[in-house]
Amino acid sequence: MEFQLLPEIKSPKDLRGYSDEQLLQLCAEIREALCNVVSNRTAHFASNLGVVELCVALHLVYDFAKDRLIWDTGHQIYPHKLVTGRFSEFESIRNKGGLMGYPNPEESPYDLFMTGHAGASVSTVLGLKTADDLLFDDGRKSVAVIGDGALPSGVVFEAMNNAAGLDKDLLVILNDNKMGICPRVGGLASYLDKARVAPFYDGLKKDISWILNKVPVVGEPVEHMLGQFKDSVKSFLHGGMLFEEMGFRYIGPVDGHDLASLVKYLRMVKDVKGPVLLHVFTEKGHGFEPACEDPVKFHSPAPFERTGENEIVPVSKGGTPAYTDVVSDAIYDAMDQDRRVTVLTAAMCAGNKLDRIRNDFPERFFDTGICEGHAVAFAAGMAKSGVRPIVDIYSTFLQRSFDHIFQEVALQNLPVTFCMDRAGLCGPDGPTHHGVFDISYMRMFPNMTVAAPGDAADVQPMVDFALKHDGPVGIRYPKTGAETVQRELAPVEHGRAEVYCSGNDGAIFAYGAMFPMCVRVAEQLRDTGIHLTVVNARFAKPLDEQTLLPIIEQSPFVITVEENALQGGFGSALLEAVNKQRIRSDHIHCQGVPDQFVEHGQRGELLSDLGLNEKGIIALVQDLSATEAANDSVLPFEQPSATVEH
Repeated sequence: MEFQLLPEIKSPKDLRGYSDEQLLQLCAEIREALCNVVSNRTAHFASNLGVVELCVALHLVYDFAKDRLIWDTGHQIYPHKLVTGRFSEFESIRNKGGLMGYPNPEESPYDLFMTGHAGASVSTVLGLKTADDLLFDDGRKSVAVIGDGALPSGVVFEAMNNAAGLDKDLLVILNDNKMGICPRVGGLASYLDKARVAPFYDGLKKDISWILNKVPVVGEPVEHMLGQFKDSVKSFLHGGMLFEEMGFRYIGPVDGHDLASLVKYLRMVKDVKGPVLLHVFTEKGHGFEPACEDPVKFHSPAPFERTGENEIVPVSKGGTPAYTDVVSDAIYDAMDQDRRVTVLTAAMCAGNKLDRIRNDFPERFFDTGICEGHAVAFAAGMAKSGVRPIVDIYSTFLQRSFDHIFQEVALQNLPVTFCMDRAGLCGPDGPTHHGVFDISYMRMFPNMTVAAPGDAADVQPMVDFALKHDGPVGIRYPKTGAETVQRELAPVEHGRAEVYCSGNDGAIFAYGAMFPMCVRVAEQLRDTGIHLTVVNARFAKPLDEQTLLPIIEQSPFVITVEENALQGGFGSALLEAVNKQRIRSDHIHCQGVPDQFVEHGQRGELLSDLGLNEKGIIALVQDLSATEAANDSVLPFEQPSATVEH
């Protein structure tokens, strides 16, 4: 398809000069641009296809140069980027130095928050609206678009409760596509399903009022009868009673792919007083048949080539199995051997590769939806009753359950195993998704064991260890292929490191998936005459002081390598232990993620920028070795003999 309209759009105001036919053409061009991006890189796809008409309608009705718009979770931001003048840069999306795959205020004034976690949109829009009312008197509007998958998040209902109490003029658009990343689950999902088969309620109000006012009423006022009848009609005819009872005016359902209808209803609700919920039905993957048929697969698909309008051929990828797959296999084996083992995830069954577990152990698999705090507290209850729960959640999302890890798990010293997927740098997903804080926030809790497999061979024994340990254990692993270091594997024991090789010229302590890279560094440097000790640390808490501290005392220099924030990470734990034992520490060099948010890019690119690759570590070792050699070659300054007088 030749792009005719998208290249001409400099701001959303340009849309208002288009005819109805041109607007439909614009929607088609947006979908074509989305297909082009996904043909050469992994990107969020089906969710963006589903909001094309909604995005165009919003920018037609509102002026978001002044009005406020928050896209909840943010991965459906691509159409918004295209209609806010970023088409010329769109091919760079999710590439290092290019557009971010989520909203980014540094890219455009139309992106207000860098949103990457679900559920906060209603809260932030309420805050924007409240501040605007205090500071301005220009009728600014506020809109939050939230998906049905994010709706069960507790913070959403906290915000809606507050918004109704403040009686703010606020529009919440419920983008209902029956999906999160996976199909939605729970009682609220069933409630929304009922709305899909219910007739449209709001449009009946005038007819009902007219009919009732024509009917003679004996014994009570028409207004009272009308109110009772209206409530009965609402509860019988549509699924919006929940929102009405919460203080929101419910309107819908509306076809989210009928552009004219969307524009009509957005204009209708624009000036309604008080909080409004507009219920919009969309289809995830709309306009691209393969994505409609399998929206889970096409949420963020691997690159593919199109051989026809709706025909694709995947671009094959080689390499080692991903850590996610290796951990999933280990969990499956543990569940197969011990009926006490359960798995809980928060709407990430597909992302955590738990489909086989869900299918083969349905009675022991629990998807809580996007409710990470509940998942952790739920697991604590299981553990208290003798079950061995595994909470399998991305590192970045587990942060949402921080208080429950503290109160319900660590404080009670319950045997809950946390499998923290995507720990470390998550590449093109960027700063909202990099899991670089889990060592720091898990390590601070008493009773918590903090561990990381050094390679694929470590995974199964580490999972088995965690499930036998009488206390909480956190296991982190990155979004990358799981390499295997050939060696005679040391058993995984609580708080014990594994010494891979010994050398007198320096030491590298590798934490987690940095281990294979550090082994390669040592092998390359051995050929240059530099012999290093390499340790697969395995545990950040408890630290193996018995093994590590003597090496520190004997080595000319020590380098710690981790894919985590340096503040509170593995290197920090080591320095704390050294300080406690009053051991020299000025020769310890901690390599990790500095005190900054890391932008998006391929994981290898980001690791290179941070010096966390072979080239960076080799250069550091060579520099330290040269400094050490220079110091050894300088004769100590001879002091004159002291005369002691009595």
